[in-house]
Amino acid sequence: MRLTRLETSGLAFAFLGVFFFSLSLPMTKWALESFDPFFTATFRPVIASAIAIPFLILFRVPRIPRQYFRSIIYVTLGTGIIWPVFIALALARTTSAHVAVIAAIMPLVTAIFSVMKNDTAVSLQFWFASSCGTILLILFAISRGGGTGRDLQADLFTVIAVIASAYCYVEGAELSKAMPGWQVISWVVIFALPVCIPASVFIWLHTHNAHPLTFHGVAGMTMIGVFSMYIGFFAWFRGLRDAGTTHGSQVQQLQAIMTLGWAALILHEKVTAVMVLIALGVVASVLWALSTRQRVLERS
Repeated sequence: MRLTRLETSGLAFAFLGVFFFSLSLPMTKWALESFDPFFTATFRPVIASAIAIPFLILFRVPRIPRQYFRSIIYVTLGTGIIWPVFIALALARTTSAHVAVIAAIMPLVTAIFSVMKNDTAVSLQFWFASSCGTILLILFAISRGGGTGRDLQADLFTVIAVIASAYCYVEGAELSKAMPGWQVISWVVIFALPVCIPASVFIWLHTHNAHPLTFHGVAGMTMIGVFSMYIGFFAWFRGLRDAGTTHGSQVQQLQAIMTLGWAALILHEKVTAVMVLIALGVVASVLWALSTRQRVLERS
């Protein structure tokens, strides 16, 4: 497989973004020691904006041209509001493992949105590879207990979150062609503040007495605000832009595998031989999906 330097760089940035995203679940588990699940959803853009605003001022970034407002609002709704809130609603009704079964379709959904929006040339082999990876991820989640805890509303909440997030990835990658990825996510978290600040205050006032502060809780909340909500998107949006959203999005299939590694290292969860075998299958599927890009380019 021969990729251009730009594509190789894009895949590296996409991988870096997924690396930071993979910390989200174990860090959220830490955060839940001290904070309500909905607070972890609404407060993360507030933390991210505490970094974004000084950055925008320091680098004297001009205001966003009005033609990009709609796209920024879409990304804000998907990344900063709908995804975390609806995932929190789903987790309130079922297990994280069961949510992971549904969320495993996100790379495939992202690829579909990208093809529809950008009219990307994609081979049949790509769809086979992406579908294989998706099926393996679902099996992976089921092997961790994701086949239990079925709840129709929880499944609906997760599907809504996945669709919103996948679409905003495509919009964010398009915006990254007009401005650097760090500026895109900076404006996104700032646009989320009118909703997230009052929501966070309301939730905190009604829940903080039930959640004592711990080191893990504060560290986890900080990590998901800084890395999952902000820094991870620097790399992710640039990676999708340079590698191509359709193919670059398949790197996200590795997120569940990396999350497993963090869970074993940080949360001391058990890793079975079946999980390792499925993980290797997912890696193979991702490499297969990425290899199809060069073949499509050679034929075009």
